[in-house]
Amino acid sequence: MGKHNKGDSNIQSNSAAPTSNKNFAGIIITISILANVIILLLFFAPSIGYKGDVAFDITVLPRFNAVFNSFTFIFLLAALIAIIKKNVKLHKRFILAAFTTTLLFLVTYLSFHYLSPETSKYGGEGIVRSIYFFILITHSILAAIIVPLALFTLVWGWTNQLKKHRKIARWTMPIWLYVSSTGVVVYLMMAPYY
Repeated sequence: MGKHNKGDSNIQSNSAAPTSNKNFAGIIITISILANVIILLLFFAPSIGYKGDVAFDITVLPRFNAVFNSFTFIFLLAALIAIIKKNVKLHKRFILAAFTTTLLFLVTYLSFHYLSPETSKYGGEGIVRSIYFFILITHSILAAIIVPLALFTLVWGWTNQLKKHRKIARWTMPIWLYVSSTGVVVYLMMAPYY
């Protein structure tokens, strides 16, 4: 009986009529642009950063970034496994967990770049340097793209616009997995130079 009820709730979640047909494009595009502009300003307009003394070792923040990215990756994998097994309820929970750790990542990431007096430079040489910059560049470009993709995917899933949700999720999930995993790799490669 319990198994039957669980299946029923999954079927209901999958076949329910959309709760909204809105795509919230204006809000999502605005949030995406603002997030990316703030990040770019912190990188390329050093006058915006904090100029005072900081009372703690700010290099702990990139470690938090890596931890949050690790959890995001794990939550996304769990969400993917849950939806493959047609457990919509568990899928939604893991997606919300991934959004939470991504938001925490964003807070620590922006805090570090706001508080840091200068951007650390990668010191590796040879082929490792080329690998690092390839990963960093692809990570950065896809991180900018994942913001609107993830938000549209979330909104369409939450409002039961499942045809749109499934279509975009095929792109969102692998890109978000790549961004979260390469965020950890970038940290590990960069850690000796903070």
